[in-house]
Amino acid sequence: MSIRVLPGELVDQIAAGEVIERPASVVKELVENALDAGATRIEIDVERGGVGLIRVRDDGRGIAADELALALARHATSKIASLEDLEAVTTLGFRGEALPSIGSVAQLRISSRAAGAERGAEIAVSGGVLAAVRPAAHPPGTTVEVRELFYNVPARRKFVKSDATELGHIARLVERLALSRFDVGLRLRHGGRVLLDAPAVTGADQEHLRLSAVLGADFPAAAVAIRHAAGPLMLSGWAGLPTRSRAQPDQQFWFVNGRALRDKLLMNAVRLAYRDVLYHGRHAAYALYLTLEPKLVDVNAHPQKLEVRFRDSRQVHDYVMRTVERALAGTRPSASAAAAAALLDAGGVAAGPGAAAGPGGAMPREQGALYLPGRDPWHLAAALAEPPPPEPTADEPLGVALGQLHGVYILAQNRDGLVLVDMHAAHERVLYEKLKAERGTGVPASQQLLEPLVIELREHELAGLLERRAEWEQAGFELEALSPTRLALRSVPAILDARELPRIVGDLVHELALEAGGHHLDGAADRFLGTLACRSAIHAHRRLTLPEMNALLRQMEATDRANQCNHGRPTWTRLSLQQLDQLFLRGR
Repeated sequence: MSIRVLPGELVDQIAAGEVIERPASVVKELVENALDAGATRIEIDVERGGVGLIRVRDDGRGIAADELALALARHATSKIASLEDLEAVTTLGFRGEALPSIGSVAQLRISSRAAGAERGAEIAVSGGVLAAVRPAAHPPGTTVEVRELFYNVPARRKFVKSDATELGHIARLVERLALSRFDVGLRLRHGGRVLLDAPAVTGADQEHLRLSAVLGADFPAAAVAIRHAAGPLMLSGWAGLPTRSRAQPDQQFWFVNGRALRDKLLMNAVRLAYRDVLYHGRHAAYALYLTLEPKLVDVNAHPQKLEVRFRDSRQVHDYVMRTVERALAGTRPSASAAAAAALLDAGGVAAGPGAAAGPGGAMPREQGALYLPGRDPWHLAAALAEPPPPEPTADEPLGVALGQLHGVYILAQNRDGLVLVDMHAAHERVLYEKLKAERGTGVPASQQLLEPLVIELREHELAGLLERRAEWEQAGFELEALSPTRLALRSVPAILDARELPRIVGDLVHELALEAGGHHLDGAADRFLGTLACRSAIHAHRRLTLPEMNALLRQMEATDRANQCNHGRPTWTRLSLQQLDQLFLRGR
């Protein structure tokens, strides 16, 4: 076949294949045009999943009657005129491809009335064939009606999914658009049924209404607000707490200079920011907005403008990761860190669950006021007569410990009510952050053993351990292989309980060997330290004294990310006095 110039109709249909992938693509292009036209209210009506009808009505500036035909010409646009304009483009659309592409694969009608015009006009196109412009009654703004999408391209029509599937894509798209512009009202209807109604937000105190409409009523209260500027970059928005994670990444919204997109670089930056608080294959929920000078980002990198290129991608990636990471680091019971009790420095919970002798320091195993034969019969009465615990202060949000429940939870009272703390989860986070901080200094706290501790391992386990020898030594271990199955420990991290060392080392060796498969700490910034903290933390049925419990509470208040453990689970919860009164019907 000889070389030839393709007919204009075929060129349009080829171009439509790049821009118009499915009905949701049509909605995206039309709504973005409405936003560029300054609309404050946009209504979207669809039928049969968007294949039968897509109608977008706006109250924007409109199109002059003598420009309607030109609006349907390829590469005709009012948004750029030169290469300099393209490099600094701020509008959502600029290619001039959307309307002619839609008109080549559907029956398209545009009705519009420009601002200041006495009357409106309309133009129709079917399969790329334009009709004449004619007068039409229309309020200020534009209505674009698309019917029978892909009616003249049977091969493309076969790839369209069911009405429910295509409607789902449209709904998710409109949700993204609703989050991109809080100042614009959006309504989506399907066959007369309203799927989304998001009135324009008139004040910052009403932003939670739009967030609730898209992300759920529980999101605003379970998210951290972010607003941080550095040089030409500005990041704002909301990052969901780790305890509000999801099984799917279906609530992750990114916007760059107001443009909704799914950019791999930005999504990876946020994933890394959550790496120390979110594991088990869970996904964060967030709505984040990056603003920067238009010349620092290329929006002309993808036909559907779903991805962008940054002039300095490394700088943007690191800035986003660090900003979100700092915001999540503040997820602790109190922003003002209270100093831990002096007991901790002497070897309490902060130093690890140590025994009377060993590197972790002493932690007496108080048995409480139990009756035993031979014990002073008045011992119980004396214990009950002890003065009540001190009143919690305002800078102690976790309050004062009252006791333990089933050897798993710490019960405490603060100024607002009852606090329950998962002691293992809380201690795990405290230890992990302490280990990271010590390793960051380059001199981890280590304890020389008087006599080397010899541990028996399987040959392949010891070989695997020695392959990661550097990680062990950076954490504070000094080790030596005495034989293919015998390991000698000469120094260990100071937080570890000497009596638990064989178990801890065995657990570490076993869990770190799972690296080839799924691991509960796959996303952690430091898997080794995360596993070490998990295996060294207080375990269930470990009895603590009240001073030890209070020491742990104070440490939680002073530890970054203490609201969740290393696996992303919550470490504490609270029941207010009002909730307790309701449980017991007080005041009725």
